[in-house]
Amino acid sequence: MRKSKEVFICQNCGASSPKWQGQCADCGQWNTLMAELARAGPGASRTPRVSRTDGSASLAAEAQIEAPRLATGSAELDRVLGGGLVPGSVTLLGGDPGIGKSTLMLQAAAALQTGGPALYATGEESVQQVALRARRLGLESAPLRLIAETCVEQIVAAAAASGARVLIVDSIQTMYSQRIESAPGAVSQLRECTAELVRFAKASGTAVLLVGHVTKDGQIAGPRVLEHMVDTVLYFESDTGSRFRVLRSVKNRFGAANELGVFAMAEQGLREVKNPSAIFLSKHADPVSGSVITVMREGTRCLLIEVQVLADASLGAVARRVAVGIDGNRLTMLLAVAHRHAGLELHGQDVFANVVGGVRLAETAGDLAIVLAARSSLRDAPVPPSLVAFGELGLAGEIRPVPFGEERLREAAKQGFKSALVPEANVPKRPPEGMTVHGVTRLGQALDAV
Repeated sequence: MRKSKEVFICQNCGASSPKWQGQCADCGQWNTLMAELARAGPGASRTPRVSRTDGSASLAAEAQIEAPRLATGSAELDRVLGGGLVPGSVTLLGGDPGIGKSTLMLQAAAALQTGGPALYATGEESVQQVALRARRLGLESAPLRLIAETCVEQIVAAAAASGARVLIVDSIQTMYSQRIESAPGAVSQLRECTAELVRFAKASGTAVLLVGHVTKDGQIAGPRVLEHMVDTVLYFESDTGSRFRVLRSVKNRFGAANELGVFAMAEQGLREVKNPSAIFLSKHADPVSGSVITVMREGTRCLLIEVQVLADASLGAVARRVAVGIDGNRLTMLLAVAHRHAGLELHGQDVFANVVGGVRLAETAGDLAIVLAARSSLRDAPVPPSLVAFGELGLAGEIRPVPFGEERLREAAKQGFKSALVPEANVPKRPPEGMTVHGVTRLGQALDAV
């Protein structure tokens, strides 16, 4: 007989405790310990078994083996994955409810049939409901195998019996393992189910795609250890009311992290956006003040985004500083540098900074564009619409170079911009055709050039 033992698992970090307590000793969260039953298997030994065979492999021999990637039928998804699905990999996809996770997985599963059998395991819907969604997307003729099951052992057995090269589990929070005596969605169930799927993927070479729910904070539900167990973690992001979806790579063992893919939600499902820079740029009939175009780098892609700053006379005792898509502390620092080294009197102005399109500007390449937009709004002097600017601003008022300067300039020239204001060290020997590049070293020099 298997012995059952009650343990208390933290639903935030996954730490275990032999008794209940109000605060988790590992993560410090309150009221997160829940009782669960953990069973010890028969014949469990306290001493580890020693293998008598050498299971090691030669690095040189393994490096010569080229494993072809599986194309998903979407260039944007392949870009985020690093070139396609790697056989034997485990990918975790998270996002808000209704953002399009199941739609993307169903479209990818239908396209992956060309590389071998694929199995779609659904724990939230019936087979008929998945078929109705496939009919709406025009995928009813796809040779895709469906199974409505929540037991992970049954799903693994079905995938092994069908010889599936791709296994999609929607969603991991609805799965349970027969080895754990707890409800589906509990921390112990999440870890055991994910570990079982990881073992199956590595042993059989089947690419496994997991769909995960997110919490109110935007994190994948369950402990952070769930993200460490898989090979790739992708997040679906979108603004409220927008039809555009951004797929971001947070972790990728087989490609670049922070890679970005842009999709548009249509009646026939998700469609990839060939030119994502165009959706982040506003089309103004006349030049407007407080708007400057900069170039940000996401993974291996350069994106043109519009930075807007509004400076208005403050009606309160303390001027407000509001930043959307920009770090608030960095905005305050940039305004202080602009006052000290360029004479911009913004201490009595409410300053509102925003990145158009809901994109977050996390790198320092947008510093110069933010200051130019603030000066433009303060003096009501529009910046030429054909100008693009990027560069890091130091506390001494110097303009520092940023990485991938030539790639940023080529993307700006491709979008039709005629002039660029960049750090002196980022000026290429041969500027892009049809573009004039101005190099600056100080903030005052940059403002004079505009």
